Amino acid sequence: MTQIDPAAPPEKARAGAVKLSKQQKAAIIVRLLSSEGARLPLAQLSEDQQTILTEQIAALSLIGKDTLREVVEEFCAEIGAVGLAFPGGLEGALSLLDGQISVSAASRLRRIAAASPSADPWERIAALPSEAIEPLLQAESAEVCAVVLSKLSVPKAAEVLGKLPGDKARRVAYLVSLTGNVAPETVRRIGLALLQQLDAVPPKAFVSGPVERVGAILNHAAAGTRDDVLSGLDEQDAAFAEQVRKAIFTFANIPARIEPRDIPKILRAVEQPRLVTALTAAGAEDPSASFILANISQRMAATLREEIEARGSVKPRDAEEAMAAVVAAIRTLQMAGEITLITPEEE
Repeated sequence: MTQIDPAAPPEKARAGAVKLSKQQKAAIIVRLLSSEGARLPLAQLSEDQQTILTEQIAALSLIGKDTLREVVEEFCAEIGAVGLAFPGGLEGALSLLDGQISVSAASRLRRIAAASPSADPWERIAALPSEAIEPLLQAESAEVCAVVLSKLSVPKAAEVLGKLPGDKARRVAYLVSLTGNVAPETVRRIGLALLQQLDAVPPKAFVSGPVERVGAILNHAAAGTRDDVLSGLDEQDAAFAEQVRKAIFTFANIPARIEPRDIPKILRAVEQPRLVTALTAAGAEDPSASFILANISQRMAATLREEIEARGSVKPRDAEEAMAAVVAAIRTLQMAGEITLITPEEE
């Protein structure tokens, strides 16, 4: 370990800089950038690299100004000499080429890479979201699940464990304590087997399910068309029709599926003339109109009531377009994560 006394003469400090290893220089750069508030993507390094970096940061003590300047100058020179950087590893390359190569080609490349003796299947598994890992474990034994959890980060392992059935989760949690004696080759074979299952799943042509797709279509359809389609679905598949009804959101669903505190936010996203048209068409006794007016300030509610009275009659087509604009604003806020719709089960 090299420690540089800041009070040392410049000649000694510069001599000390020559003795610094690449790992120590990297630790100095990381410490410097962190002190400036930079958030570095250190999690992208391998576990061994993260360990070495942490050990170097822990071992270093004081670095003289001249040494720091030389390390920074060397670092800047190396960065300046870089003309083009490539993503590390196969997953980085596939992310770069996403949408430009076929799904089958990407799967084939992953299978070839996994067959390499030096490949670590757990790097890819650990990068998966917990929602993708949990289905892989449903048909696996508790022993295999314990190995998988041991290879995940603690937060992700906790998420996956929480998705398992209670009895199995308790069994898996106990078996994690016994994974210390599992041979490394066995752990690798488990990882490869899970990747084969993952790659064997055929790609989906649609991101969302049929219920969500039909519901989204009917959300934008005219009321008459929507009612006719739902009536037809009732005759052909009543269970599917019921699921579609839950996925549909219309102006009439506002009282049952919107939180009162979200009404002001929704109204700010709707043009005032369209809002007045929608409320006028609904009528003063309409549950949705009453719900909206009851959950805004009294002053704003009074202003809207005055405009409603002055609006007069509304053509059916204008009414439907205005109500659709309110629904569209709600859907936009929902997709942006600014509001959350109440599901029928939560009512």
